[in-house]
Amino acid sequence: MNDTKIAASRQQQAAYGIERLLQFGLRHKLLESLDAYAARNSLLDLLRIGEPYEGEIRDVETESPDQLLEPLLDYAAEIGVLEDNNTTLRDLLDARMMGYLMPRPSEVVHRFWAAARRDGIRQATDAFYQLCIDSNYIRMDRIRTNMYWLAPTEFGDLEITVNLSKPEKDPREIALLKNAPQSHYPKCLLCIDNVGYAGRVNHPARQNLRVIPLELTGEPWYLQYSPYVYYNEHSIIFDREHRPMKTSKQTFARLLDFVEQIPHYFIGSNADLPIVGGSILNHDHFQGGRHTFPMEKAPVEASFSHPDYAGVKLGIVRWPLSVIRISSHHRESLLKLAGVILDAWKQYSDPAHDVLAFTETGGGAPTPHNTITPIARSNAAGEFELDLVLRNNRTSEEHPDGIFHPHRELHHIKKENIGLIEVMGLAVLPGRLKDELEQAAELLTGSSSLDECITEQPEHPLHKHAAWLQELIGRYGTALSTEEAAEALRTEVGRKFADVLRDAGVYKCTERGRDGFRAFLAQLGFQS
Repeated sequence: MNDTKIAASRQQQAAYGIERLLQFGLRHKLLESLDAYAARNSLLDLLRIGEPYEGEIRDVETESPDQLLEPLLDYAAEIGVLEDNNTTLRDLLDARMMGYLMPRPSEVVHRFWAAARRDGIRQATDAFYQLCIDSNYIRMDRIRTNMYWLAPTEFGDLEITVNLSKPEKDPREIALLKNAPQSHYPKCLLCIDNVGYAGRVNHPARQNLRVIPLELTGEPWYLQYSPYVYYNEHSIIFDREHRPMKTSKQTFARLLDFVEQIPHYFIGSNADLPIVGGSILNHDHFQGGRHTFPMEKAPVEASFSHPDYAGVKLGIVRWPLSVIRISSHHRESLLKLAGVILDAWKQYSDPAHDVLAFTETGGGAPTPHNTITPIARSNAAGEFELDLVLRNNRTSEEHPDGIFHPHRELHHIKKENIGLIEVMGLAVLPGRLKDELEQAAELLTGSSSLDECITEQPEHPLHKHAAWLQELIGRYGTALSTEEAAEALRTEVGRKFADVLRDAGVYKCTERGRDGFRAFLAQLGFQS
């Protein structure tokens, strides 16, 4: 077969692939039959194909569009639509392709609220979540590669995930990023301007992003799902305005507004200070979803009362971080108390426990250090419930990364900020651990040894784990089966994560630490 015939054959295959993608979109109600004409023409134009495929189309049985997109992306690379056949450019193009199949943003909103009125809010979020999966906005093909397990600890089973869903960039992609022109549009990954955005090498494409408008404390906010969900229906609720994170009394009111509208979801906010906050502090946002985290399951270990808040229950949660749980059927009483706790904590110093609310910096305004990570939900009793996690972001000479941050001896497992998701008991660990844990398992089975290459050479991937591995060999020996070694490492990683959370706790789970915690509540007038 000559080159012309091969090219014609490949073009026919691509045209056939377009029809199969359209069939998928119709089957999953991304578009209707009339919309398919416009979508077909857009895809043909994108892939430089003059005519559609006219033959019989085999039924599409796949539940995910990625298998249908891959051959089209390969063809795009062959004909030069993709300048380089790398993951970044393929991701930009597949979002564009799926964007042609998507209903308009306003149509998605109309569908959502119509379903909520007709079938209830749970069915509305179910359908919206499925739309985001079917559109390939939520990359389930990659999310399925994540490692996940439950690790037993004294605080219950902690959730552990090793994040493998964000693909590694090859050297050419890194060079593209380095040389990419800087842009200030959209201002960040959370701005509403991302809806429909074509993307660039240093900013993801969002033609297949859809959002649901909400009103929180009388202001416009939006609900979307995370493209790399770490838990079921992992959602992001973001302010229409691009303004910095700020934890205030209004934060609590917004959280409860959300819970009233979508009561089957929890919602929480990262803290608003560096070190103890999340990765995006320049755009106010929350995270939510339909998932029960280990912290929610943790019991209250000590209850307190206050004459001014007779209708509100308050307790210290048995958790490695310092968590105050308050609940009530009376929304306004709960909000009032949450505001009092926040204001008091922001001003509270307890030097005996390394807590200083402010430090002086060269004659300027004092630097604040205390804040709260709040989580809201509707509990089993139908009450509004707030978990208020006390945070402090001070550093010291001994702990330059943060006094209440994972200490250096834990950085081989986790050194990133302890944000909302980790606070609630789900560890999001770096992808490097997959290979490192597999190599560590070989030491526990005796198929390799802890030699000088590991202990003395910093470039060895296990070098950072050397002290831990020596400890594990002392505990487990070197004759475990492959499965026993893997299970031992899963358990031990869970213990390390529990230690990470202990480090992040302001008041430790010791008698002395709990005395300090109770002293803070006592100065607010609470009695046990």
